Amino acid sequence: MPVWRLRVRMDDRPGTLARIAVRLADLECNVLGLTVFPVPGGVLDEIVLRPADGLPKHVLAAAIREEGCTCSGIVEADVHELRDPPTAMLLAAKQAVDAPPQLIEAVRQVLAADLVTLLPAAEANPDRTEGGNRAVFPLDTTKVLVARRRWAPFVELELTRVATLIDLLTAARDNLSGAVVLDRRDGAAVVLRPGTLRDTEAVAELHRRCSSTTLFSRYHTGIRTVPRNWLHKLLLPPGGVSVLAVCGRDVLGLGRLIPQPDRTAEISLLVEDSWQRQGIGTALLARMTVLAAARSITGLTAHRLPGDDAMIRTALRAGLHAAPAPDDPETVRLEIPSPR
Repeated sequence: MPVWRLRVRMDDRPGTLARIAVRLADLECNVLGLTVFPVPGGVLDEIVLRPADGLPKHVLAAAIREEGCTCSGIVEADVHELRDPPTAMLLAAKQAVDAPPQLIEAVRQVLAADLVTLLPAAEANPDRTEGGNRAVFPLDTTKVLVARRRWAPFVELELTRVATLIDLLTAARDNLSGAVVLDRRDGAAVVLRPGTLRDTEAVAELHRRCSSTTLFSRYHTGIRTVPRNWLHKLLLPPGGVSVLAVCGRDVLGLGRLIPQPDRTAEISLLVEDSWQRQGIGTALLARMTVLAAARSITGLTAHRLPGDDAMIRTALRAGLHAAPAPDDPETVRLEIPSPR
């Protein structure tokens, strides 16, 4: 037996939905599901029903209009798609995380779209909405998904759901809370992972292995022994995170990211002398950039000694644009590319 999905635009007033339900009952339609979308000036109800035998779609649409509402679309549906929106979103998220190439199909299901295609970002033309029947979702700086649905325009809540689904898939791909193994030609098993208080002694050993020149470049003061409470702040910075480069039991490098109120973050790097110029600092910075982007941070700042361009060179190797701040040459500003 057929199943229809229809969308009804109505004023958000008591009794409106009840009148629609009575009309559907008069037409011998069996309501199977209801989802309410808030829209400007009212609500948009998506009703899934089993129509009476031989009921034309235009008769159903006319009955809805007689109640002062608008039927914006009627389309054939599959009874197997009858899931509440939270369950449908969770199933789509699981599908996309388990098999990232299935993201296109997951987005199509969430939107009940006619078509979802993958396009280069340069061809996206996001301003072309086709009356709300076309939507563009950036995946990164180079690719987008374009969704089209002829039977009914998209509503803002649906677009937000898909954007959240893509953000979730990005977070799963980047493994924000987990470890990352560096692919090194020398075969050394170097891992980047979040720092914890259990790493206090290993980070203290890192500082003891660093030369006075390296420590001065990092802290801008003569220091050889780091107090324990200072080590704790390095590993668990207020409101921020630390990233360690680890080989075996040794901590080779330490990066720290502290968000600021203006959607920027302060960063710092320390790599022991024997591992410098081997890509450790670049990998730490690249990882902190991923963590910063996940927090909607738009830029990074780092303090340096006069004439010290090490952070700028590291940023360039990590694919970031970096330059001294115009108002403070001892501060380096780094831009985070945004996929949005």
